[in-house]
Amino acid sequence: LIEKVRTVVTDGNGRYQMIDLRPGAYSVTFTLGGFNTVKREGVTLAGAAISTIDAEMRVGALEETVTVTGEAPVVDTSTITRQAVMNSETVDSLPTARNYFGLARMVPGTSGGGNDVGGSAIQDVGTGVTVHGSRSTDQRVTVNGVSTMTLQAGGSIGGQTPDVGSAAEVTVDTTNLSADLPTGGLRINFIPRDGGNKFASSTFFTISDDSLQGDNFSDELKAAGLPTPNAVIRNWDVNEALGGPIKRDKVWFWFSTRYNSVKNQAAIFNNLNAFKPTEFLYVPDTTSPGVMKGYQANNSVRVTYQVSPRNKVAVTYKADKWCNCPDNISGTVSPEAGRDRRFPRLRQEHFEWTSPITSK
Repeated sequence: LIEKVRTVVTDGNGRYQMIDLRPGAYSVTFTLGGFNTVKREGVTLAGAAISTIDAEMRVGALEETVTVTGEAPVVDTSTITRQAVMNSETVDSLPTARNYFGLARMVPGTSGGGNDVGGSAIQDVGTGVTVHGSRSTDQRVTVNGVSTMTLQAGGSIGGQTPDVGSAAEVTVDTTNLSADLPTGGLRINFIPRDGGNKFASSTFFTISDDSLQGDNFSDELKAAGLPTPNAVIRNWDVNEALGGPIKRDKVWFWFSTRYNSVKNQAAIFNNLNAFKPTEFLYVPDTTSPGVMKGYQANNSVRVTYQVSPRNKVAVTYKADKWCNCPDNISGTVSPEAGRDRRFPRLRQEHFEWTSPITSK
């Protein structure tokens, strides 16, 4: 926490609430005059679940402290939302593309969204991921609970793709979503990093080319009419992030940049008659396979400012651009008929203000 300590007071029934805590490890201390102090160590919060931490305080000397360690948060009994949580270490270890629909597909019971094992495709907007028979258009992608998608396709997709390098955790809600959402489909939420009092960095890099794949283009496939196999020509993905204090205990920042580039061979040859207005037949150029390629660049910066003990603001600015050009060449779509999908200018500005009204 940028404010380091959060203090609340219980009501007449002994209930207390701490709202909008960042994911991480916490210590909870219970104090009351004339009673011993109880300290709970190792309380780890993840995702958006509600964790109940109780304590029983006995009459005792003021200097007496009871420390409870190794206690995990109690199972959330306040909501029935089913949520999967993936922290940054888990995301880095998964053998899949670092995009929102690829991560959501890691959750049991989900389907759709396209398949991209190993990151051989550009991090596209994809299609909707479904779960338990939901509609693909009911999917919602959010950053800290705020939708980053457009109104196209029912509001389920958009050109903006959240950068995992800027996220502390990624949560995927699959059942009984919160009432603040207009639909009941899957929700993929990126919880952003705030930085800290120490400078820290994160680097992720992958690369592959044609020398790192096998070849199963057999005589049987040739006899069946496959002109040339799909193949990876080259793909790479680099994600660098850096954060720390601008002013200790007052202003923090977290910056993330990512560049993803792919180039893949399609199962079709280029057309010798391409762009010839007087020729209509497809004549394959057997020396030149069709190529699908694309790139995506993400840049985001988040600044968190503890204005006063009770007021905290955070501002996120994100600038993206990407192009799949072309992206739909196949055994039945020749390269000159390929579709270019270009998003040369994508911007996202996100402002948050957090202020507990009272200590209760």
